[in-house]
Amino acid sequence: MKNSFAMLLVLLGTMSTLTPGARAGGKGKKGGSGFVPTMDMKWSDVPGFTGVQIAPVDGDPGKGPSHFFLKFASGFTAPVHHHTANHYVTVVTGNVVLIVDGQEQKLPPGSFFMLSGKTKHATRCEAGAECVLSLDARGKWDVVPEGDKAAAKK
Repeated sequence: MKNSFAMLLVLLGTMSTLTPGARAGGKGKKGGSGFVPTMDMKWSDVPGFTGVQIAPVDGDPGKGPSHFFLKFASGFTAPVHHHTANHYVTVVTGNVVLIVDGQEQKLPPGSFFMLSGKTKHATRCEAGAECVLSLDARGKWDVVPEGDKAAAKK
């Protein structure tokens, strides 16, 4: 199960080679703009996480601060875990349910949430439609399992 999380880290570490044309910004640029139209997003399956895809649009999630999209299949669930980096998230499509401190938060499209300080949580995409999230990660993106049920499953 921990191998699934290791696979995610390996995938995130190679994102710069998977989606070189999809980056919105550039290192060292002052000012300017960046655009990534929906049809130019490069979605990749996340190995070991059935029903999860990632589309980086700025930076490299496996190396440091970045902006990217995550897509969860309808009904996807991830057991309790945390992320090292603080992150800020907008729900684009679908209905996401977060469980933090034993409390469920139902988040429809347009909702915002943030998790900082390695907040432990579980995630679910309610059945009926896939869930797409826009993430602003303030450091290297990772998934750290909590407990024995570490692998995300559909």
